[in-house]
Amino acid sequence: MSQAADVEEATARDESSYDGLRLRGVTKSFGAFTAVDELDLDVPRGSFFALLGPSGCGKTTTLRMVAGLEVPTRGSITLAGKDITFAKPYKRPVNTVFQSYALFPHLDIHENVAFGLKRRKVGNVDTQVKEMLDLVELSTQARKKPTQLSGGQQQRVALARALINQPEVLLLDEPLGALDLKLRRAMQIELKRIQTEVGLTFIHVTHDQEEAMTMADTVAVMNHGVIEQMGPPAALYENPRTTFVANFLGQSNLLDGTIKSRASDLVVVDMHGVDVSIPADRAHAEGDRGWVGIRPEKVLIGELGEELDAPGNSIPGGVVSDVSFVGVSTQYLVRMPWGQELQVFQQNTGHRRLFRVGEQVELSWRPEYAFLLDHAQDAHAGADQDAL
Repeated sequence: MSQAADVEEATARDESSYDGLRLRGVTKSFGAFTAVDELDLDVPRGSFFALLGPSGCGKTTTLRMVAGLEVPTRGSITLAGKDITFAKPYKRPVNTVFQSYALFPHLDIHENVAFGLKRRKVGNVDTQVKEMLDLVELSTQARKKPTQLSGGQQQRVALARALINQPEVLLLDEPLGALDLKLRRAMQIELKRIQTEVGLTFIHVTHDQEEAMTMADTVAVMNHGVIEQMGPPAALYENPRTTFVANFLGQSNLLDGTIKSRASDLVVVDMHGVDVSIPADRAHAEGDRGWVGIRPEKVLIGELGEELDAPGNSIPGGVVSDVSFVGVSTQYLVRMPWGQELQVFQQNTGHRRLFRVGEQVELSWRPEYAFLLDHAQDAHAGADQDAL
């Protein structure tokens, strides 16, 4: 057998033995427009996985291809080792929960949840429905009609109706988008609890970065049909690799800098005449220039000459240009000597005084909190998208 044949056989064995969801080279084009471009993705079985990105990035198209509602232009989709690329939706061990609950208004909650089982003539329906309603904490609402429930309760009914079919994968397409902010946050915790209890694979599509980071074990940030970066929420937030990820996941200060030296553990950058240090494993710039990134909540603000608890990167000469009190924190804009305004978020602990517009201040941050991005990337990428 040739070496190429050996590699092909080994690849086939690997594909058939993987028990999660796997996409390889998946592309979806609509005429001249490519919605998803050569996407490779592994979603481990039993994980809570989020596809995060702005409108039009390809996340919903990806979900629809997994559900069988769209057929890939090319590429393959396998689930638990079985090729489902061209399988009909009803032939896939997959269920979808949409933003619109799509409950039957003429049926009570018990009958809505039981609908799929009764259609398949499964036995022991009442017991299974009770277990599902217990799981979503709606057992006392079993005989009410959907219109008698709140939006959050209706969403939990839709979830129970999908879970009772015991799918390999549950797809969640912006499921909390219709809820108000307070209820949405409560449902984020509920969804994570339910996923942990049932142990099924959840794939959640959202444009809301807080949703993704609150619930998911792994987040894939999509942009223009490709995944910009994927990993645990904290890793993506603390160590973004592109300007799009840095700006879309929260807010970032990105400052122009020239790289002076590179060592095995540290990169030194001249940033408008001030030397700042960045850990080498957080430096993602190839050339001699880069964007120095620092999150607003990592920046300390103090009076001129004040010793701040952030040795290493101290930037003098700032002037407060705006102050916004938002309860848990005070948000400052500080105009630097080179004209750029930096964002600073200071927690309102009561231990530090508030600064006023026009005051001169000094900024500082610990080197281990900074990151460095490639200067060829747009510093504003992702900043104007529909992130929170």
